[in-house]
Amino acid sequence: MQIKLHNTQSGRREVFRPQDPQRVTLYVCGPTVYGPVHIGNGRPAVVFDVLRRLLKTVYPEVVYVSNITDVDDKINAQALANGEPIQALADRFSAAYNDDIKALGVLPADVQPRATGHIAEIIAMIETLIGQGFAYEASGHVLFHVPADPHYGCLSHRSLEDMLDGARVEVAPYKRDPKDFVLWKPSASELPGWESPWGRGRPGWHIECSAMIQTHLGTRIDIHGGGADLAFPHHENELAQSRCAHGQHDCVGYWLHNGMLTLGQEKMSKSLGNIVTIADLRQRHDGETLRYALLSGQYRSPLVWSDELLDQSRRSLDRLYGALRGGESPEEFGAPTGPGAEEFPEEVLTALADDLNTPGALAALHGIAGALNRTGDAAEAERLRLKLKAGGWLLGLLGKSAEVYFQGGAAVPAPIDAAVAFRGELVGALDAEGAAAGAESSAHLAVEPHSPQDIEARIAERNQARKDRDFNRADAIRDQLAEAGIELEDTRTGTRWKRAR
Repeated sequence: MQIKLHNTQSGRREVFRPQDPQRVTLYVCGPTVYGPVHIGNGRPAVVFDVLRRLLKTVYPEVVYVSNITDVDDKINAQALANGEPIQALADRFSAAYNDDIKALGVLPADVQPRATGHIAEIIAMIETLIGQGFAYEASGHVLFHVPADPHYGCLSHRSLEDMLDGARVEVAPYKRDPKDFVLWKPSASELPGWESPWGRGRPGWHIECSAMIQTHLGTRIDIHGGGADLAFPHHENELAQSRCAHGQHDCVGYWLHNGMLTLGQEKMSKSLGNIVTIADLRQRHDGETLRYALLSGQYRSPLVWSDELLDQSRRSLDRLYGALRGGESPEEFGAPTGPGAEEFPEEVLTALADDLNTPGALAALHGIAGALNRTGDAAEAERLRLKLKAGGWLLGLLGKSAEVYFQGGAAVPAPIDAAVAFRGELVGALDAEGAAAGAESSAHLAVEPHSPQDIEARIAERNQARKDRDFNRADAIRDQLAEAGIELEDTRTGTRWKRAR
């Protein structure tokens, strides 16, 4: 299968050809951990998780590295403001980030390096750059001298004026050129610092990724990914450092950048104060709904985040899981054990191989679901069901059983007051005719009002009432469950239920 990817550096869609067909290397920039991450930070995690899954269907080994930036001025400032140790804050928000992206269905990286664990490698790379004339020491800082690199700017294709506008730091008097950027900076006593040939200090932002890539993946990698906002200055500077330190122009085969999330017309960012955190969204939505929403747009394009997008994503997932309902085996579809591209639906693979066309892949899933809904042949239904689950794995979707999905088994537990309200609605709505049965039900509802066993018990009551031709009683139970947010569906194989969404 031929995979085509849009290479930011060339500006073209190119056929992917790894340097070693037996081992593909992929590096994606992770977050700077100084607070809860917003849903925009979740987009690269999800997008490149799909790319990794696609690559695993074709190549024997895919090594995926995604870092954590745990030394940064923003981390320092937030920790000092909180009155807590800097490393404690970084550890806390690193754990929170990993918890958030796990909820989004992101597979763990093969390696998740931290900047603070690579200080020796960072210092060694800076020494190499100084020795080759690409960097210099000034006022306790070490800076990369941009004019010394004739290829600087080849990734972002920016003018010199744009480069200055996009720089993260102000122009300092000790710089030889305004575009020069920091590799090492001095640390005051209250800040993290390490001994170096230039005094106690800490690394600049860009050198961290260059050192971590070299350590874990080598001097040349196949794919480097990240958000479009990182193309300049971070990735431009990172490429310059690596290119000059290693003495090779082509350090990265393919640069991939995902588009930003927006709220209205503005990019979602902490600096603008218009963020929606993953943690907050998880209180109201299943992580799979969030993932579907993130995949609903072409990854390189901006994506407008809204309640309407989330509602549409949830309804779309309902349709996919609805097609699976009623005939699933208890086993879930897992990762392929070998190259195994033949295990996956061709229409989903074809869409993803076309520069990660996730909207097309989602449409293909719905096509399979539609065929599953229409067929009356049991063998064909089983084939389509497995095909749908396999295609879902490629997108990181449909990983739970339909019953668990509809009955809320993986949802965030409801607070106590919601549980009490559920019991009151269900028991209090009993009519006088069913008071005796209601008293029996209330006994077990008092133990666990959201328990599937309680709901199944009410369904059993309803079924018995129907057998007894007590249709008023059966309808009353159905109405009571509906008021409590439980929807019933009578099928040829029995009554099944789901929680209203």
